[in-house]
Amino acid sequence: MTNPREVPVYLFTGFLEAGKTKFIQETLEDRRFCNGERTLLLVCEEGVEEYEPDQFADKSVMIRMIEDQSELEPAHLTALLNETRAERVVIEYNGMWMLDALYGAMPQGWMVYQEFLFADATTFLSYNANMRQLVYDKLKSCELVVFNRFRPDMDKMAFHKIVRGASRRSDIAYEYAGGKVEYDDIQDPLPYDLSAPVVEIGDDDFAVWYRDMSEEPKNYEGKTVRFKCRALVRKKLPPHSFVVGRHVMTCCVEDIQFAGLVCQWDKAETIRDDSWMILTAEIRFKFSRAYGKKGPVLTYLSHENCAPPEQPVATFY
Repeated sequence: MTNPREVPVYLFTGFLEAGKTKFIQETLEDRRFCNGERTLLLVCEEGVEEYEPDQFADKSVMIRMIEDQSELEPAHLTALLNETRAERVVIEYNGMWMLDALYGAMPQGWMVYQEFLFADATTFLSYNANMRQLVYDKLKSCELVVFNRFRPDMDKMAFHKIVRGASRRSDIAYEYAGGKVEYDDIQDPLPYDLSAPVVEIGDDDFAVWYRDMSEEPKNYEGKTVRFKCRALVRKKLPPHSFVVGRHVMTCCVEDIQFAGLVCQWDKAETIRDDSWMILTAEIRFKFSRAYGKKGPVLTYLSHENCAPPEQPVATFY
């Protein structure tokens, strides 16, 4: 059985009137991108602006509408690809649809090469306040966030904090009237000292630490850390192991999940289930049956029992 061919996907997200259509139109007018490679442009929402195919750099772009989320399913997307004989896919995604609907529908072989989020700076803070889950959904995996219609009187830090609450990796651009673009250069030092012999993770910093460790594992290999956590004893864990962690709210109350880590100790059976402790342990990244893959495994060094933190659910703010 042959493997399906790899199909590059260029994904553009954002809410209505955020500038997605304009940017895609300009991209497809550029011969450096639109150079004869057959392109399937999937449009998942109708905005104020419409595409002008006669202005594209060549005739290799085929536009197809996805009018309902139910159309996001592998067979339909494969049929559109085969019908157009496209070699790559550009998607203007509906901001009101969760990205998991798209990821779950992409046929085998489709690979997201680049993901961009476009946001109207004049409405973004309101969207974030009222539809945080949808905003976070679009921020968590994008490579670049473009805040268009940005004004000199706007506070960049307010936008920066929202983006960094979802991802430390995304680049941020502020586009002003007239086309001037400034890139975000606000530094985000970690709230703890990674060079210390024992890295002390504050009660308010657990979420940031857990995410950064997932994104930059090489920075934590062999480090000794000390943090407050909840200890759980589970029968399905490997011998001499227990789970430590905290509940983390990534975007909203509906999205609270337990962020757990495997900890190995030859006296793990002495741990009281569902107790709070201040744990000191060493981090190593290796395969664990508990994860079913390679991940951070803690080696117990010491602990002391304690009361829960003032805010038991960790956040990024």
